Amino acid sequence: MSENTEEVKLLEAQIMHLQAEIKTLQQQQQVNCKDITFQFTGQMQDALAFLCGQTQDLEEMVVSRLKEEVEELEEDLKLQTRIDGISLNSCIRKTLQNRGQEVVQLLCLSGRCSELVFQVEFQLSEVKDGSRTERKISDLNLVLDSNDLQSLSSFLSRVEETQDLLLFFRTVRTFSERFDDRTRTFQHFQEKFPSIVSLPEGCGSEVMTLNHPELPGCAFFIHWSMEVSTGGAVTPNIRLLSKIPERATQLFLTQPAGGGAAEAFQSLLRILGPEAAIESIIRTVSLSEDAELSG
Repeated sequence: MSENTEEVKLLEAQIMHLQAEIKTLQQQQQVNCKDITFQFTGQMQDALAFLCGQTQDLEEMVVSRLKEEVEELEEDLKLQTRIDGISLNSCIRKTLQNRGQEVVQLLCLSGRCSELVFQVEFQLSEVKDGSRTERKISDLNLVLDSNDLQSLSSFLSRVEETQDLLLFFRTVRTFSERFDDRTRTFQHFQEKFPSIVSLPEGCGSEVMTLNHPELPGCAFFIHWSMEVSTGGAVTPNIRLLSKIPERATQLFLTQPAGGGAAEAFQSLLRILGPEAAIESIIRTVSLSEDAELSG
């Protein structure tokens, strides 16, 4: 009888121990459920909603985020274009090789800076050395669409040789600014003196023609070109060329014996600057009084 009593007590103790362990496990389960519920928020909850077919709110949220990102990128692009004047139309990137720490890519860019259209193709090598990444440009190829390619040819050859892409974009910007200056000046004088000034090849051409309707066969030409050094310096070169019959030479007020007119114009350029010098020549060609009326 005593043996049975001891056995019952032992069983009761084991039952109480098991009940306490069950209670502890239940409490732990509640804590774990709370942790799991907390973790299933944000992106994980969105993923579960997607798997369960509840995609409408998720799609709206994703589209909204994408729109915000696109708008931010567009603003950044507009700001960059305003700063450097260069607008990219396309950028194509192709991976040529990927060997662990070294990646070689082929990049093709096309764009414009003012009226100057360009295409740039080059290989970009990236080599990772720990936390550092070394980048190198090779096989640079440049194509420009411009009426002034002759002045740019030596510079482009030098850039392709040195692989100096930064110099290319910096010079393209400066060249385009000088191009725009010439275009605005020619257009201004054509509008101000329409009976005297003509632009046979448009405002973007290098030559502006000056003639007077009452002086047939007598004409002057302002030839405005840009010289670009191999180092990227852009210098305007403005010259006066003349075509004057012998009988009309006395009507030009600055002793216009061919080279004399050109030399006088160069002096005006140094003293007055391009616009004032050109206007002085226009008023001389138009016999002053006519220019005063049309101006």
